[in-house]
Amino acid sequence: MNEIIEIIPVGSFQCNCIILGDPVSKEAIVIDPGDELEKILSKIRFHSLTVKSIVHTHTHIDHIGSTTPLQKETNARVLLHKEDQLLYEKMDVQASFLGLPTSKVHKPVPPDGYLTDGQELSVGSLKGTVLHSPGHTPGSCGFYFPKLKNSGTLFPGDTLFAGSIGRTDLWGGDYDLEISSIKKKFLILPEETVIIPGHGPQTTIAREKKLNPFLN
Repeated sequence: MNEIIEIIPVGSFQCNCIILGDPVSKEAIVIDPGDELEKILSKIRFHSLTVKSIVHTHTHIDHIGSTTPLQKETNARVLLHKEDQLLYEKMDVQASFLGLPTSKVHKPVPPDGYLTDGQELSVGSLKGTVLHSPGHTPGSCGFYFPKLKNSGTLFPGDTLFAGSIGRTDLWGGDYDLEISSIKKKFLILPEETVIIPGHGPQTTIAREKKLNPFLN
């Protein structure tokens, strides 16, 4: 099955918004719609997809900025980890902290449910698993799809990058917990697993095990 994967860097922080779709059922999920709603919608329309869920690796503003308008356009379910609820509700405070105009911040739509560790994510016939991986934020999660791209694909949000890890100096950050999450939840995955992080280029589990200075 040739799954639909669109990686769209959005906003001033170039968050990697992901559209993941089943080409047969045309069902899709959107991961981290951080900004640039029209750019995201154009890809959804191009593939004639029906968005069933909007899911969040965590709720920093650069990953949730367009969640509310996207939900209104698609009527999709909004899902996040309960430990990131407070961050989600304080989007205006986040914007102010980062020097962004609060006048453009959308009022967060209430989540339809909460992600839990080990929960299944379904996109048509494509199945994934939620991996709660706190540290960058208390509710940070990775999404692992073992059959995506044949070798399997992990969407770790801002917890793990190519050659780096997520910052832990913001509210709720915990460096030791983040390192533990990466080692216990991500590095146990098959080494050929492709990693598509919340920002920047793709990598693999094998490459990060070998080259990431924070993990050696």
